[in-house]
Amino acid sequence: MPERSVIIGSAQGLHARPAKIFVHIAAQQPVPVSIRVGDRAPVPANSILGVLSLGAAQGTEVTLSADGDGAAEVLDELADLLSRDLDAEEPDHASTTQP
Repeated sequence: MPERSVIIGSAQGLHARPAKIFVHIAAQQPVPVSIRVGDRAPVPANSILGVLSLGAAQGTEVTLSADGDGAAEVLDELADLLSRDLDAEEPDHASTTQP
């Protein structure tokens, strides 16, 4: 199963707005994606409560994993998203162009 590790870039961490953006885009992907912090159990990336429960602050390393056709590309897209400061971006620019 492919994985990507990424450092959370949002100034306030993966809290309400960045988590909402991430979960929305993760839910649109053609493969299921999970996210975890350290050795903790992974949570579904399309679950807002699961993602918020991670308590991932700015600078926290998270690991994304996915399985299926196109998983590597999905992980690259989501890792890029999490590495950015989503709080500093305009709402229209925070999402990616892929469905």
